[in-house]
Amino acid sequence: QVQLVESGGGLVQPGGSLRLSCAASGTIYSPNVMRWYRQAPGKQRELVATITSDGNTNYADSVKGRFTISRDNAKNTVYLQMNSLKPEDTALYVCNAYIILRSRDYWGQGTQVTISP
Repeated sequence: QVQLVESGGGLVQPGGSLRLSCAASGTIYSPNVMRWYRQAPGKQRELVATITSDGNTNYADSVKGRFTISRDNAKNTVYLQMNSLKPEDTALYVCNAYIILRSRDYWGQGTQVTISP
């Protein structure tokens, strides 16, 4: 059984930076895709960034050039480096692991990011 625990959220001013972490316990079999989603009040859940087990990345247009997703397989951890933060980045950020050959999804509880002066 895989459990995902996010951390690193908080309150920062516009223009600031945060690094989110998603630590996985249990075995995440390859091939897999790790994703960061965000959910803002009153808005649909948005896929922010993805990284595959072989390191390919993709980003939502709204965060390209500002956010970077990475992974440390030895630590079973995925990161989301967020720079030049804007108020519209305020949301609950949730980590997802998709195990491709098993068609299984695992979700964390999320970490709150608030961007405000």
